[in-house]
Amino acid sequence: MKGKKVLHIVSVSFSLRYFVGNQFHYFKERGHEFHVACSGSPDFIALSHEFAFKPFPVPILRSIHPVQDLKSIYKLYQYIRREQFDIVIAHSPKGGLIGILAAYLARTPKRIFFRHGLVFETAVGLKKQLLINIERLIGFCATYIVHVSPSIISVSDRLHLNASSKNILLGKGTCNGIDITKFKPRSGYKDTNVITIGFVGRLCKDKGLIELVDAWQLLCNDYKSIRLLLIGPMDDRDPLPPSTLHQLHDDPTIEYRGGVDDTSLYYNKMDIFVLPSYREGFPTVTLEASASGVPVVTTRVTGCVDSIVEHVTGIFAENTAVSLYTALKYYIDNLEVAHVHGANGQQFVKNNFSEDFIYRQIEDKII
Repeated sequence: MKGKKVLHIVSVSFSLRYFVGNQFHYFKERGHEFHVACSGSPDFIALSHEFAFKPFPVPILRSIHPVQDLKSIYKLYQYIRREQFDIVIAHSPKGGLIGILAAYLARTPKRIFFRHGLVFETAVGLKKQLLINIERLIGFCATYIVHVSPSIISVSDRLHLNASSKNILLGKGTCNGIDITKFKPRSGYKDTNVITIGFVGRLCKDKGLIELVDAWQLLCNDYKSIRLLLIGPMDDRDPLPPSTLHQLHDDPTIEYRGGVDDTSLYYNKMDIFVLPSYREGFPTVTLEASASGVPVVTTRVTGCVDSIVEHVTGIFAENTAVSLYTALKYYIDNLEVAHVHGANGQQFVKNNFSEDFIYRQIEDKII
């Protein structure tokens, strides 16, 4: 089969490792050529060397900026026309808006939008309607929409974001699979004198950090040998209130490590993983935790609902401090059940979300 010429479009280079990652190596070995359009940065150039793609710097602002957005669409349109790509793949609402419009104007035969999440789910009023209409415009101009979870498809169909005939789902969901050689159980990392509950992700209101910290205060009234391990950067676009920040920094039972380059070993320190999010596309962190043999507590919201098997690999909680407290307390009081759910989670990811499995799905359905 002749190799394809593929352009990926993302708004920030940071997301490339998670949205595409080892796909670059996998498909390059099969003869395909990759380019990436993204806002320019030193990290973008460094990633182009690491993953052997051809970089094309173009401003893709995360906020709406009509003049710059039109300039970026035109610049990208010229690049697509010049390079004559077989496939253009765009990620995130803004990358999708800029990239899919440019590819549509350039008449690229295959225009694929990865719907990683639904930002409008936590928006209100005119902003929410604007975001929905942007999704509809992208859905109209794309030839196919890859939804990263079944629940994203349900919302998309209900709101008519695109024709259902354009829907693609990779296996049971996700966009890039899990490297099960990297995320796996390892012994020797846990502190056996303390039960560690872990969180990985942006620290912000959308991720449920306010409720998690409130639940933690309730747990600390019941248990002495527990620790909350928080991994991830602060999100200035959705900042936590001062009271929550003070608790994070002042509570000796909370260990905040900030953003880290490699999260894999941190999962091995955890007894329980928690993601109390208000919205997700498909939370990779829950799969990483499961692959590492850690039971999961998460919320019954879009994306998260697809990421565990209830009472098999994890349990659901509501977006309240009391519900999170109850779910986490259950695992603390029943560590044998937690261990079984963690082991089940490892098999769940291996069977359904390994990189090799998802890449074969991409090969069959996209490339």
